[in-house]
Amino acid sequence: MKKGILLVCLAFSFSQTANAQLHFGFKGGVNYNSESIIEVTENFFKGAESKTGYHAGIWLRAKIPILGLYIRPELVYTNLESTITYSPARLGADAVQTDFSFQKIDIPVLFGKKFLGVGNVFIGPSFQYILTQGFDVNDIQEVTGDGFTVGLQIGAGIELGKLGIDLRLERGFNDIESSFLDDTTTIEFDTRVNQVIFGLSYRF
Repeated sequence: MKKGILLVCLAFSFSQTANAQLHFGFKGGVNYNSESIIEVTENFFKGAESKTGYHAGIWLRAKIPILGLYIRPELVYTNLESTITYSPARLGADAVQTDFSFQKIDIPVLFGKKFLGVGNVFIGPSFQYILTQGFDVNDIQEVTGDGFTVGLQIGAGIELGKLGIDLRLERGFNDIESSFLDDTTTIEFDTRVNQVIFGLSYRF
């Protein structure tokens, strides 16, 4: 069902680019995930602190006839990391500090409006496919989780010639239910992505 919604939205976005003024380019920037690990089933994690991540990708933009808006689908690779204290389940094991890394493909489909010649505001769904996630300690061998989630992006930016700058907020609509086996205990946790995103783009 989720993949079907994604395909419909992508088909609609690209169909709008036909017979319209089209721009495309590259983009990149930094991300900050405000809530990296929440709703843990047991007291195994504490002190989660998000690090600054990064993203890079490509984008298209086309005017939507009559409405005076534009549509901007993007394809973006995103890397996020957090530092956390992990307490193993086995008796006598010391707590250790570890990094949690999270990689995903984002496909925002944004609808926006330009104003004053240089400014723009936009909003739209962001379809996300989780590539990998995991910890850098041997105690946690494999982390499994949802592969597909949906969020919402909203933001504003300016364009100075071919260079664009924007600031976005992203909110996850649903949990990213992840788990791993700690000794004989299955630990479940939520890695829902809620981000502040600062991006630079270049238009061809």
